[in-house]
Amino acid sequence: MKNPFTRRKIKRWLVGNRRSPHAYTARKRKVRLLSLLVGITLFIIFLGATGSVAVIAIFSKDLPSPDKLSDRDIPQSTKIYSNDGVLLYEIFGDERRTLVTLEDIPEELKQATIAVEDSEFYSHPGFDVMGILRAASVIVQGEGVQGGSTLTQQVVKNTLLTPERTIARKIKEFILSIELERKYSKDEILQMYFNESPYGGQAWGVGAASEMYFGKHVRDLSLAESTYIAGLPQGPSLYSPCGAYPENAVVRQEMVLNAMIKNGYLTEEQKTEVLDTKLSVLCTGYGQDSIKAPHFVMYVKSILTQMFGEKMVEQGGLRVTTSLDWSTQQIAQEEVEKQIANLAAAHANASNAGVISTDPKTGEILAMVGSVDYFDQEHDGNVNVILSERQPGSSIKPLVYLTAFTLGYSPATFVSDIRTCFPGGAGQPDYCPVNWDGKYWGPMDIRTALSNSRNIPAVKTLQAVGMQNMIDLAHQLGITTLNDLDRYGLSLALGGGEVRPLDMAQVFSVFANMGEKVPLKAILHVEDSNGTVLFENTVSAQRIVDPGYVYLLNDVLSDSSERKRTFGNSFEIGRTIATKTGTTNDNKDAWTVGYTPDFVTVVWVGNFDNEPMNGIQGSTGATPIMKGVVTRALQG
Repeated sequence: MKNPFTRRKIKRWLVGNRRSPHAYTARKRKVRLLSLLVGITLFIIFLGATGSVAVIAIFSKDLPSPDKLSDRDIPQSTKIYSNDGVLLYEIFGDERRTLVTLEDIPEELKQATIAVEDSEFYSHPGFDVMGILRAASVIVQGEGVQGGSTLTQQVVKNTLLTPERTIARKIKEFILSIELERKYSKDEILQMYFNESPYGGQAWGVGAASEMYFGKHVRDLSLAESTYIAGLPQGPSLYSPCGAYPENAVVRQEMVLNAMIKNGYLTEEQKTEVLDTKLSVLCTGYGQDSIKAPHFVMYVKSILTQMFGEKMVEQGGLRVTTSLDWSTQQIAQEEVEKQIANLAAAHANASNAGVISTDPKTGEILAMVGSVDYFDQEHDGNVNVILSERQPGSSIKPLVYLTAFTLGYSPATFVSDIRTCFPGGAGQPDYCPVNWDGKYWGPMDIRTALSNSRNIPAVKTLQAVGMQNMIDLAHQLGITTLNDLDRYGLSLALGGGEVRPLDMAQVFSVFANMGEKVPLKAILHVEDSNGTVLFENTVSAQRIVDPGYVYLLNDVLSDSSERKRTFGNSFEIGRTIATKTGTTNDNKDAWTVGYTPDFVTVVWVGNFDNEPMNGIQGSTGATPIMKGVVTRALQG
């Protein structure tokens, strides 16, 4: 199956370059981590130069004893709730840990772990100064963010210390690592690492990880399975095959294989053989009985991890109140399942769909369905299409015309729907768009052009207002893609660039809110295990577009009499609703957006492997889902 994400995009994202509305900026992270690494290095150099017993004594005060690893605090589960108190998921409700001995662990898994995590493990005294300097060098050169912790330090961090990121805590980590190395052999420390490290979800330790992902004892893991698992501890939520971005696990596995080759554990031929091996990942423990709204929950978990760190989320006993409305979520799931079943009966070759619904006034995400069935491995159900980049077809046209309205156009401005060819770039053929029906209607106003989704007028309008102006407005409204202007031509007016349904929900929420942007939010409130409030999501509206311009757009998109010429009564729900559909030329993507002042719903229908559907358009594939969700949700 063709990955819906490009390998290049995933690799860029894994090293910190992917944009995310919920993460700290890459620059801030790099500066913070670089400062920490430099401070630690200077401290080590200072100790080496002075032999300062006093300094060591200061930082050693009240440190936990490595002799009492078993006396650490018992991990507490994090509970994620809907906005009306329904328990959606309990992270580590019953911590999964199967203790194993080093003898149980395959040699390939040991080698893979050491190669990717700490290649000097058997020679350093608990810390690796050169590793710290290499990490700092990577940051300075702008190549991403790389940690410098040894396996010994990770054992200390996971068992004896709190997770805050300060120089003082890091120095304590160094001291404890040295103590750990004095009290235990390298093999004993390695065994601790394998039993104490997070591997995603409820799996702490390789024993639980091998059972959860592959349904077998760790001793029975193959080379391919071992290299798959070895890459998880560095970012269990980020790399987990059962998380929000399951495709990242394969990219991480390739990084592990490259590290093994570099350290002499593997050959290029073995790497090729491993990458050609089709693994069946079970995700045991992510079962349907233990999780509600799984795509949304995994999205929330990834945000929490960015906010508080992996250990706090997995063991900190957080109580998280989300924006999800359980009733609306159930409606969305039911409508998706019903429509995909109908399309299957019609032999439409449409295997998946996604829905996101929001409250535009508060920014709350009320429902998120990322696929028909999260647990359907055949159709990659754990991929969340709401976070994926897909071509929007004509659903992008409102952004073109809103740009025009801000530049003096109006719904009454005349445009022409006639056969037109636009000059291509250097060495490129002319661009000659056609309408979906193959016909040309001649002169018309923008109201008619947009209501009936005519293509040539949209392309001409984009040419007149300028792609840069349109993209600038799109970014202000909430689009996080479309970042390389050189990649796009005038086909952008017809959906020739990729956008995320999540971002489209943000854009149309601004329209529903008359030009004011309230950032979408999935998390409302977070408390720790003692009831102390750690996070309260209070955001204010920001004026993006003059309400007069948005009124013109909303008036056109809700003009039921004008759109009947093309769409008939397919959008009617018994009340005023603004709508826009989108279909890509090859029928790989079908979209419908519907919104009122209080409710926004974005629907996508298609196949995750990009296989074309059989004649399915936005109005026939996605609109029935939108109508069902909006009608039932507003009635409730």
